[in-house]
Amino acid sequence: MNLILNVVCEHADFYVVEKPAELSFHSEDGPGFVVLAERQFNEKLYAVHRLDKVTSGLIILARNKSAAATFTELFAQHSIDKFYLAITDSKPKKKQGWVKGDMAKSRRGTYKLLASNLNPAITRFYSISFKAGFRAFILKPFSGKTHQLRVALKSIGSPILGDIAYSGTASDRTYLHAYALSFTWKGENLQFTLLPSNGDAFLTLLQHDNFQAWRSPWELDW
Repeated sequence: MNLILNVVCEHADFYVVEKPAELSFHSEDGPGFVVLAERQFNEKLYAVHRLDKVTSGLIILARNKSAAATFTELFAQHSIDKFYLAITDSKPKKKQGWVKGDMAKSRRGTYKLLASNLNPAITRFYSISFKAGFRAFILKPFSGKTHQLRVALKSIGSPILGDIAYSGTASDRTYLHAYALSFTWKGENLQFTLLPSNGDAFLTLLQHDNFQAWRSPWELDW
């Protein structure tokens, strides 16, 4: 695969790189995101978090074992704020708020939200209307569960557009994008945003006046 990955930040300890939608994170059906990044930068890299195959957006890749260990600790402590964009064509049960609950494996590799809260997935979100029949969400996960955001939106009656596995309407892509990261590294506050680069509905959203309030997601009331 002759894919050139978009580098958002090159730091002595890490890269922040854009993962394209539909590219496997680890090598499954050909070279995955991490392998492609290692080939492009010609160095050993360390994955410290991941994105589902269908999801696009920002990923941190550590450049040494020490940085990898520190990032792993920061993620475990939920000290790295992550913000996502999603789009649905289904009216949500609520337009903003929290989704909390335990998650359990369901069928065909999917998950479901439970009523219990023993070790819950926790997500907060806001949403806006940006064209007839469509709603955009900005989401902040407060836990790191597999498929957490996809399950959260399905649970409020708004599966992500294109997310067939969770009953979303078929579309040109799955409309989930890792939009922003905010964290402190060696005393320096770092913030990164990356707008979605493809998907007709995303591109329409970015042109809408309502989106301007989400340009600096860490300034919202979380």
